[in-house]
Amino acid sequence: MAACDSSSGSSGRDPSATSARPSPSPTRVWDSSPRSLAAVGDSITRGFDACMILADCPEVSWATGTDTTVNSLALRLLGPSAVAERSWNLARSGADASDLPEQMARAAAHKPELVTVMVGANDACADTVDRMTPVEDFRASLEAAMATLRKGAPKAQVYVSSVPDLKRLWSAGRGDALGSRIWELGICASMLGDAQDLSVQAEQRRDTVQQRVVAYNGVLEDVCAEDDRCRYDGGAVFDYRFTGEQLSRWDWFHPSRDGQQRLAEIAYRNITAAQAPRAGS
Repeated sequence: MAACDSSSGSSGRDPSATSARPSPSPTRVWDSSPRSLAAVGDSITRGFDACMILADCPEVSWATGTDTTVNSLALRLLGPSAVAERSWNLARSGADASDLPEQMARAAAHKPELVTVMVGANDACADTVDRMTPVEDFRASLEAAMATLRKGAPKAQVYVSSVPDLKRLWSAGRGDALGSRIWELGICASMLGDAQDLSVQAEQRRDTVQQRVVAYNGVLEDVCAEDDRCRYDGGAVFDYRFTGEQLSRWDWFHPSRDGQQRLAEIAYRNITAAQAPRAGS
């Protein structure tokens, strides 16, 4: 989630999959000022390692946090007096796409006007590349999650964030001695393990992870395009050039308060825009 690396895929999706993307519906519905919000996903939405080591810090969550320096999506859309009663953070640290259907069921029970989704980093961040979530399983989990939401909250809007660019994170963080040492503790080993190894084998491993992230983003875009009340971020989170200041000082992986603020800005801009963002825009 940091400085640019020229090998990154454009907008976080596979160009070869473009022809399979469903055409946007002419009756697509979008309300840019929802009055309630539920957030599902993983540790990024829980604010993990943003305030203290190895702990969630939901008050700085980009989606539902109450910290005014972050100015979360919920604060911007609902105002401070309504956040406690009309926003719900249902994400879980360590969650991957297979956890989304259950989280969506919990979200639907609140009948929110908007549900935010940020998931996929843990699916790619496995101990080895062989243990990454297969793309077809990732798609099945997303489709099941959307079906679950539609059953319980048919009118809820959904905002889907792209998976961050993990290879950019490696490219920026490998030059920091402390960060690369911390990664050796096992953080996202598929991409960040042996951060100083520039061998052909290591580069192939990182490229494999990068291709999987791009494929996940293609799935997120495609599944969202099938729903008239869903808006994908157009690859905005994948494309954003996060700096070291926007990463946790404890793990050089999760967003810091500053990083959470950037995610909130991206989400608010895309949710309140008259038109859905386009990939690469």
